[in-house]
Amino acid sequence: MPLQLIIFVIVAIALIAVGAYVQIALKDYFDLIEGSFSSAAALLIAVGVIIFFIAFFGCCGAYKENRTCVLIFAGLLIIIFIMEIAGGIAGFVLKGQVEKTVEKYMKDNIKKNATVWDKLQKEFKCCGIHSASDWERDDLPDSCCVTPSAGCTLNNTATYYTKGCLDTFTNWVEDHVYYVGAVGIAFAFIQLVGILFACCLARAIKKEYEVV
Repeated sequence: MPLQLIIFVIVAIALIAVGAYVQIALKDYFDLIEGSFSSAAALLIAVGVIIFFIAFFGCCGAYKENRTCVLIFAGLLIIIFIMEIAGGIAGFVLKGQVEKTVEKYMKDNIKKNATVWDKLQKEFKCCGIHSASDWERDDLPDSCCVTPSAGCTLNNTATYYTKGCLDTFTNWVEDHVYYVGAVGIAFAFIQLVGILFACCLARAIKKEYEVV
């Protein structure tokens, strides 16, 4: 049982790490994506934290050979298993909604949040939603220039990024949402093994007391 508990701690750390990574990666672009894309990552973090406490509870039950504690441990693992499956499914479902949602929020924010758009266009080397023509000539930001500098868009010889940001940014968000789905599903099945071990331990403790 101690080995399984160590595995749970490792799983908890991995869940928190992946959830935090996705949250941090997406935080600068919350104005261009819906909150649900980050909520699945937040769920992974919450599950990871809960697993830490559950592992400690299971360790106490196994050490003291307390059947009730072990059964409660198994029950809590079942709840966590369901949460991880839910988080994994949510990640895969949301992955299919990314492009539609991102395009809507891009259209709503293209003239409202210059800071986000400047960061987006510089980081992804793109301009506008579909192309530079999404910007009016007088509103074309300097971040659309291949070599950005103050007032570069006023230079007739300046070169702009030719591709729009929608496809590139959508693929990037989809990859991060996929991480949430894949990790949630994969670790859920590790939890399933833990549930089986906990049930077997509880059964062994029961038989030991019956013999006594």
